Amino acid sequence: MSNLSVLLEDSARTYPTRDALVLGETRLRYAQVNGAANQVANLLAERGIGPGDKVALTCPNVPHFSIIYFGILKAGATVVPLNVLLKAREVAYHLADSDAKAYFCFEGTAELPMAQEGHAAFEQSPGCEHFFVVTADPAAASPIEGATTFGAALGGQAPTFDTHDVADDDTAVILYTSGTTGQPKGAELTHANMTSNALVGRQLFRGDAESPDTYLCGLPLFHSFGQTVIQNSGFAFGGTVVLLPRFEATAALGLMLKESVTFFAGVPTMYWGLLGALDETVDVGAIAANLRVAASGGSALPGEVHKAFRERFGVTILEGYGLSETSPVASFSVFGEEPRVGSVGIPIPEVEMRLIASDWSPVDRSGDPDAVGEIAIKGPNIMKGYYDRPEATAEAIRDGWFRSGDLGRQDEDGYFYIVDRAKDMIIRGGFNVYPREIEEVLMTHPAVSLAAVIAVPHESLGEEIKAYVIPETGAEVTSEELVAWGKEQFAAYKYPRLVEIVGGLPMTATGKILKRELS
Repeated sequence: MSNLSVLLEDSARTYPTRDALVLGETRLRYAQVNGAANQVANLLAERGIGPGDKVALTCPNVPHFSIIYFGILKAGATVVPLNVLLKAREVAYHLADSDAKAYFCFEGTAELPMAQEGHAAFEQSPGCEHFFVVTADPAAASPIEGATTFGAALGGQAPTFDTHDVADDDTAVILYTSGTTGQPKGAELTHANMTSNALVGRQLFRGDAESPDTYLCGLPLFHSFGQTVIQNSGFAFGGTVVLLPRFEATAALGLMLKESVTFFAGVPTMYWGLLGALDETVDVGAIAANLRVAASGGSALPGEVHKAFRERFGVTILEGYGLSETSPVASFSVFGEEPRVGSVGIPIPEVEMRLIASDWSPVDRSGDPDAVGEIAIKGPNIMKGYYDRPEATAEAIRDGWFRSGDLGRQDEDGYFYIVDRAKDMIIRGGFNVYPREIEEVLMTHPAVSLAAVIAVPHESLGEEIKAYVIPETGAEVTSEELVAWGKEQFAAYKYPRLVEIVGGLPMTATGKILKRELS
């Protein structure tokens, strides 16, 4: 298996003048993207960064993400993509935990000051030696006094580079995911993991470089779904990736029409949004005439959305399942078959899935075909492990099988259905939120004695975050004050919008909070 960057390099060599990335009026060809990535690799090598080193990246869906991502890979280093909504405290944790030696951070906006948050985190991270501010205009001055801009650093770097050879099990990407401790853990995904998962698009979606797709990228590239299914798979098959920095349904529909999009992938709330944005001004017929593939993941897709999308766009949504630890795709609906609403399909090629009990033994379905068990996954997509966490890795992986923490069942034809999450994970608008992290930070507020965080249903987001708070004796605090405070402490998708002040919480005899009694 080659360096993951071969996905870009092969297409650049074969289709140098084909559009690779589109953002507004900017169109970058494969040769341009590959050349710029080579400049990044030369910059890193010049700074002494190479095989085994970690490089963090905070960047929205703009061309810089792909250029820096593949430049890091070419240098033989490991990419550590970070959520663009993280605050300085959270970024600093990720820089330290991943042992990042360098950090590329997009400038952001007044509403989302990524560079300010990133630089504050960098200054708290002595092990991270280099900080580059990525500006939309390469010639722009740095918004952070004294910080080096990406454009200035890249000046004079050669557009050619001899990509580092890697072993199959060398780490290409570290994706952070929440775990049982409540602290985000870095899933180490190898070059073999990521490459095989991108190339499976040939079987799943009929990917073909001779008839390339045009992908609309509204999913964040820092997340595994967008990275693998859109960016990496798109590049592998010589496709054109149309970037949408922030998903907004009306803008997405406009781009689908303007760019003749053939491939759309999103979480269920995105499909819900697209349907809700349709009116007499939208040329649905023209969009539908181009659309070839619609793929969904992240959470269960409602049956009504399945039906409505097919009626309006003439395309059956393919639903899949996976986790950051599985690169991410583990199963998918079968292209061309009638959908089994509620099912996440069958395992992708070379991947196995089964239901297990708490002791790892396979669930016996002979007496009960609808028996529920925890989904376990095995195959070339399974991560190497959690970075620097051997105990957590041993808990999650045994004999090549990864236990997902999700409960499911399997029908007689081998199709899987997600029943529930074994963990307390909240999925808000496609983003994973772990309650314990929220609870621990809430309890650092001087007026908070105890907090319990749960998910409550939300019409468009799927789940919303709700916190129950017991105040310190004699303290006075309002729900509104805690919501505002949380907004300062957490990324925008994490802070609880709903806070209820209570005098007590339901507990077991041993003092464990009975969250199932909260709503």
